[in-house]
Amino acid sequence: MSGIINRKMATRGISALNMNQFLLGSRVFASRNFSSATKEMTVRDALNSALDEEMSADPKVFIMGEEVGEYQGAYKITKGLLNKYGPQRVLDTPITEAGFTGMGVGAAYHGLKPVIEFMTFNFSMQAIDHIINSAAKSNYMSAGQISVPIVFRGPNGAAAGVGAQHSQCYAAWFGACPGLKVLAPYSSEDARGLLKAAIRDPDPVVFLENELLYGESFPVSAEVLDSSFSLPIGKAKASSCFLLNVKERISQLLLSQRWLVMLLRFAAEILAKEGISAEVINLRSIRPLDRSTINASVRKTNRLLTVEEGFPQHGVGAEICASVVEESFEYLDAPVERISGADVPMPYAANLERMAVPQIEDIVRGAKRACYRAAKSVPMAATA
Repeated sequence: MSGIINRKMATRGISALNMNQFLLGSRVFASRNFSSATKEMTVRDALNSALDEEMSADPKVFIMGEEVGEYQGAYKITKGLLNKYGPQRVLDTPITEAGFTGMGVGAAYHGLKPVIEFMTFNFSMQAIDHIINSAAKSNYMSAGQISVPIVFRGPNGAAAGVGAQHSQCYAAWFGACPGLKVLAPYSSEDARGLLKAAIRDPDPVVFLENELLYGESFPVSAEVLDSSFSLPIGKAKASSCFLLNVKERISQLLLSQRWLVMLLRFAAEILAKEGISAEVINLRSIRPLDRSTINASVRKTNRLLTVEEGFPQHGVGAEICASVVEESFEYLDAPVERISGADVPMPYAANLERMAVPQIEDIVRGAKRACYRAAKSVPMAATA
């Protein structure tokens, strides 16, 4: 994460802000969202502890995927689980996504609770028939007689220098499919609480993580660390930026998924210096989408800015905008703003990759447009 942020900061038009200030700022904002925080936990450890506790609590839960056992996970999410639960519940598989995903769905048909790890969600395309036709549709097609309690999890979207075939965001793809629940955690609290909820859910869940966040630490409270903790699926988290000397509360920031929350909060600090206060919404859930929280916030702020790393056409941001236009159009005081990844396959070259994903200056510029403020001259990046 530090490497990509260093690259981003090096090209920003905000020269007075250095890397340490960025990380400090992100943690200051994070701390406001966690009451009674007692310790910090990385997203990686949050996912690992959630898997460990759910496997301990329910013998029907097992993990299957490439390198999840002997190698302890490509990103060490499954570290220590093979030694604790054995090879019958932590199964290393060949490089055959279609094969082990199909076996996982079949096991879910028979009442087990598989957690299928994809080394990247780009590889889930090899198993798309099983995810959509076998898992997502079976409950409906069987008139409720077949439940498919399975979780498909792994890193989704852009990382750093891994090229187009390893960088695509599939939130909109899976979010368009009835029968699936699609989750996108940001913080350690999100990762731990939502993964527990996903494993306990009777329906198939697509769990979209981000490689860049695995090593990031976030404050967690004693409540979050409790083994019974979980978060409700389909509920977003809105967090106001409590800042002094703010004259206007007119900019609404919305997140589609994951690490962009960090950029949004940093952008909110910059906007606050110009008298613009922002409410940041961490969606957490792509499907079901928390439309009530989104629309309530728009009715309060009268502005809408959506930010996502996926493609602009038919994206999550487009669905959010449609919902707001349908339910809260009369509350909007400005056209909605969408910021997304560029409408191209992800480039490999670092300078082109930087231009293909949303940057802090894009968010700031979009917020100013929504507030009818003249945007400063900054390098162009990806806008929808």
